[in-house]
Amino acid sequence: MKNYLNTLLSEKGISQERIIEVESPEWGTNFITVSAVVDFIDSLDAINKANVKAKFIQIDFFNGDIMHFMNYIAKGMTMKLTQE
Repeated sequence: MKNYLNTLLSEKGISQERIIEVESPEWGTNFITVSAVVDFIDSLDAINKANVKAKFIQIDFFNGDIMHFMNYIAKGMTMKLTQE
């Protein structure tokens, strides 16, 4: 999965050092790198990895902005962290 994401990001010209800002009501603004989102996705179980990959493929097929989905995942990461 990590190889797929690295290739996809490279093809789209998106740096893994790019910062995603996520607002959290409890913790304020969170700053997450794209590489942290990639690591999070890579840590998922096989079913969730397959679902995420299918969504990226769908977004890419329709020439959508994959960063919208990356932001969505980053927001989910933040929500998960604030619940722990």
